Amino acid sequence: MSNLTFISKFLERFTVKRFHEHASEHCLFPVHQSAYRLRHSTETAVVSVLDDIFCEVDSGKVCAFVLLDLSAAFDTVDHSILLTVLKDRYGVEGSVFDWFRSYLTGHT
Repeated sequence: MSNLTFISKFLERFTVKRFHEHASEHCLFPVHQSAYRLRHSTETAVVSVLDDIFCEVDSGKVCAFVLLDLSAAFDTVDHSILLTVLKDRYGVEGSVFDWFRSYLTGHT
């Protein structure tokens, strides 16, 4: 991403902002997603997980906690699947969908 020109970076930020507005307005983000949501952060995610753990332990149940490092997960996303999700789940279509397809074609 650091190799993108200024205009490309500007368009990318503009697109992210508009997509975020669209997804928020239509409640398309998963309920427990903290990333990319207003008034949500790493801390809100941790508090939510800890609350779930404490509730289970308080009710006498055994609880296990598994952590995964997904820091490079986006690098492994199949772009054709991503485009299908954008179209079917998020309702991205027309020229906007064509722009996403053009942007993702040939990029790794």
